[in-house]
Amino acid sequence: MGTIKVTGLSKAFGIEELFNDVSFEIKRGERVGFVGANGTGKSTLMKCLLGKEEYDKGIISMDPVDTIGYVEQQADMEVKGTLYEELKSAFADVMALGATKEALEAELAHSHDEEKLAQYGRIVERFEHMGGYDFESSIRRTAFGLGFTEEDFDRRVEHFSGGQRTRVCLAKALLREPDFLFLDEPTNHLDIEMIEWLEGFLQNYSGGVLIISHDRFFLDKVTNRIFEIEAQGLTAYEGNYSYFMKVKEQRRAAQLTAYEKQQEYIKKTEDYIRKYKAGIKSKQARGRQSQLNRLERIVKPAETAAFNYFAFNAPAECAQRVAELEDISYKFPDKTLFEHVDVLIRKGDGVAIVGPNGAGKTTLLRLLVGELESPTGQLKIGSRVKIGYFSQQHEGLHMERTLLEEMQYEYGLDEEQARRYLGAFLFRGDEVFRIIGDLSGGEQSRLAFLKLMLTGANFLILDEPTNHLDIPAKEAVEEALSTFPGTYITVSHDRYFLDKVANCVLELADGRLTEYDGNYSYYREKKEEEAKEAAELAEIQAAEDHLARERAKAEAKVNAEAAKAKEQQAKTDAKKGAIQSMSDDKRAQMIHRAEAQIATIEMDLKNLELTMNSPQIQADPEQSMEIAREYEAKTKELDEWYEKWEQLTEA
Repeated sequence: MGTIKVTGLSKAFGIEELFNDVSFEIKRGERVGFVGANGTGKSTLMKCLLGKEEYDKGIISMDPVDTIGYVEQQADMEVKGTLYEELKSAFADVMALGATKEALEAELAHSHDEEKLAQYGRIVERFEHMGGYDFESSIRRTAFGLGFTEEDFDRRVEHFSGGQRTRVCLAKALLREPDFLFLDEPTNHLDIEMIEWLEGFLQNYSGGVLIISHDRFFLDKVTNRIFEIEAQGLTAYEGNYSYFMKVKEQRRAAQLTAYEKQQEYIKKTEDYIRKYKAGIKSKQARGRQSQLNRLERIVKPAETAAFNYFAFNAPAECAQRVAELEDISYKFPDKTLFEHVDVLIRKGDGVAIVGPNGAGKTTLLRLLVGELESPTGQLKIGSRVKIGYFSQQHEGLHMERTLLEEMQYEYGLDEEQARRYLGAFLFRGDEVFRIIGDLSGGEQSRLAFLKLMLTGANFLILDEPTNHLDIPAKEAVEEALSTFPGTYITVSHDRYFLDKVANCVLELADGRLTEYDGNYSYYREKKEEEAKEAAELAEIQAAEDHLARERAKAEAKVNAEAAKAKEQQAKTDAKKGAIQSMSDDKRAQMIHRAEAQIATIEMDLKNLELTMNSPQIQADPEQSMEIAREYEAKTKELDEWYEKWEQLTEA
């Protein structure tokens, strides 16, 4: 129970074999990352496990009672309800059980049927186990973690964007906490804050998790195993992504060394065979040929680079102050993105802009490019600065052209030159005749980067440049930017990428821009320090506020007691004045009356004491309490008469 076992799984589309004879196990509590280049069959393999895709041969076995939650890259939802209704539908069975529970409660209110009582107990236990008492808070916690707001709960899901719908699907999958979670690119539509929330959720998840992702930082934080699909096979590695890369490189180096040694041995043996096959040592030569024929050849490990010859041409020199924003603002009719923003970008800077979705990061890039204008301040672009812009939407691509036409028309290249550039970016053979609009997102990104490389720009403005790229492609882009002698500014949610390429981080949040002079890890360290300092200051402030409140309460108490004493003294003085104005006969009468009352009350108290000590009364708690209350009232009355007597005798 709690294990998915795969044995000898194979899948091909026509003559194209995706994977062959793949075997592995996934247990509850394991968090497995599926990695490999685009097109190697990761999503197909996941769909085979889910029963959504047929496979050619092999066995997939799992316990039939185990539940699976699945989130695909693009949500396919046809709903007409609100966000809250859609998330609540994840608990349809729980709500149905709750309705049954309430119906039984109503029946049991009028009867005490033992069988129904036992049934009710079982239902309550199951309802509690399924989270029936706290699913409302789970909905809110998960929705807020994935970036939805209180206002979003009443919005209709059919009006949401594709990315928002994918987040709805992710929320529904997480809410029920199934035995296994299958997540295909779960971070695609999340900002960094949401990704970090998801990381925390998955790190504490008790079930099994299978994740397809190109987000290396995310894989490092979440996974404890890595499955790599490469060359139609699957290799399992224990540990997170960084450990996988370390072990893979060690294995590759060892395999390359073994391959080179074997090749050297093969060459020497073949030389020997050629030299002696017809001479006196022909028998030995034939023996060595037989050994060579039986030799199991070591396969040369594949090259790891996705792009060949990926490098930017050295750009022209430009001013030291590449771009300067002074008092820049931008707002929509119903929302202000930012105000009074100042930024100076210097030659050689690698700047990353981070912040939540909707903060205005892409807007800031479009202001730099000149697509938008600020109603305040000014934008200065330095002398001899040439801008190259990489847009999320790839507006610079002509979707109706072929790849070859794009290269020839845009840069005046002949076919041989165009093919050479396209081949460097993995567009080879007849692929150069494909229509750009028919390319996948990752392929369009590759083409956009090729065009950017050919512009000769010395200031690159990059909006989500690693979206849709697989990990090897991302690594090639990182290497290219790290060696780029010009200046660049990028918006990205890929923290691993930002760590590699940024030497300055600008955080855009709550309408303000804050600069951190370092890479992403440095930025996170500073944010944690700031959060820690803020928490300490808040704790100190809370202690000071508590002390101030206690002082105010003590002062108020002293003032109240003083006011009460003053009021009491005034009453006492008034009584003394009234007594002093009495005639001697009147005062004597009142003293006599007070003494008589005191004597009567004291006699009553003695009688109550005798009654309280009676065994019959002590055996009855209610009577004991009643007499105690009466005794207390008499004691208070006695004190009042003694006070009157003292006032009369002292006046």
